[in-house]
Formats: sequence, structure tokens, C-alpha cells
Amino acid sequence: MESSNPVLTRLDDTVRVERQVLGAGVVRPMTVDDVVVRTVGLLLLTGATGAVAWTYVTDGWAAPAALGSALAGLVLALVISFRRITNPILVGGYAVLQGVLLGVASRGFEAVYPGIVVQAVVGTFGVFVGMAVLYGLRVLRATPRFARLVVGALIGVVVLGLVNLAVYLIAGRQTLVVYSTGSEVGWLPYVFALVCITVGALTFVLDFDLVERWVRDGLPVRYAWFCAFGLLAGLIFLYWQILRLLSYVRR
Repeated sequence: MESSNPVLTRLDDTVRVERQVLGAGVVRPMTVDDVVVRTVGLLLLTGATGAVAWTYVTDGWAAPAALGSALAGLVLALVISFRRITNPILVGGYAVLQGVLLGVASRGFEAVYPGIVVQAVVGTFGVFVGMAVLYGLRVLRATPRFARLVVGALIGVVVLGLVNLAVYLIAGRQTLVVYSTGSEVGWLPYVFALVCITVGALTFVLDFDLVERWVRDGLPVRYAWFCAFGLLAGLIFLYWQILRLLSYVRR
């Protein structure tokens, strides 16, 4: 079963190769605890970097810092994903870049909507923990039909988001996503934001299932960094969607 998270999905093709190359007992296999510890570490690194950027990046450097970290983070994420990099330095570099972007951008939102960042952080981790509990209780299961629905929905919202961004950059129209803080928000952006949050939450079910299967398959412990990177990317996506929805409500 393929995950809806393209970062984690690429590990599926690695299982057969690792089994052929590595003999029994050559390296310690990955465990769920390994993934949890590394994910928490990356989250702490992202949060610490975000706090530093929030405090020390001045308003004059805010836009260049946000743009530079966004572009560099995107490039690094693609490199890590497609090359299946498990180097903790590069994965940590991604966390640092995302921390800079989150810190600068979140400060901008906070200036307009006081208290919104705390609400978005609480909402993000609340959704993540809720999905983990539902998955652990097997209320939600990563069945083939469930996977197809989530993957299709994710592709749909990503494509629609990119189209909306292109229309905004070319014609200045904001339909599905409202980018400026002073514009009025109709019902459609609310619906799209809720759909994005729902899809982002459901992707964790597939990711939890994949991590469990990769642990059973005995992938080397270094791949825990790759899994943690994928989960971090999913959490950041969810944070942005919740932050955007809250900004609509606060208007």
C-alpha cells in the first residue's frame, strides 16, 4: 500500500534492496521508538530555530529570510525525498530552514492576529495526537480503498492550490486561498481550508501504517531519520492549513 506522503512512500522501494544487500545482524533494524525520538528531535530543532528567527530577524530582513528559507527548504526536501537521504545533518538542515520560515511568517500572522500562533500549534498537535489515537485503536485503518481516496484527495488539493497561486500571481485573483491579510473571505476559502486540514490529517493514518510495515521489514536504523523527516513535513503542512483557517476566522 502506498502512502499519500511522497516523502515516506519512496522508502517502500528500498525494502527489497536492503534485504538483498544487508545480511542478518549486520546493522540494528529500525524501531518505532527510533522514529519517535528523531521526530521529536526535529520538532524541537524546528521550534528552537523558529524562536530565534522570530526574535532576531528584523522586519527589513523578514521577506528575504522567508523567501530564501522557503526556496532552500523546498530544494532540500526534494533532494532528500528523491535521493532517499538518511543523513541526519541534511535532515536537520531541512528542519532549520523550515524553522526560519515558520518563525518569520508566524510572527507576521501574530502581529495581525494576536494569539493565532499558539492556537495553530495546539490545533496541529491536537489533530496529530488524535489521528495517532484513532490509528492505535484501529478506528481508522489504512485499507486499499482508504489509501486511494486519501491519495486522490491530496493530489486534488495540491493541484488546486498551485492553480490558485498561479492565478493570484498572474491576475491578482484570490479564489480558493486568500493570501493577503486585508482581503475579505468568502465561503469557498473556508471549505477549501477545511478540506486541506482533513486530508492532511488522514495522511497520517497511511504514514503510521507504513512506518509499522517498514519496522516489520527490518529496515536499518538510519531510515528512522527519513521517516522522521516525512512526518515533520506532514506536520508543517498541517500547521499552515490550520494557521490559514484561523486567519480567516479571526477576520
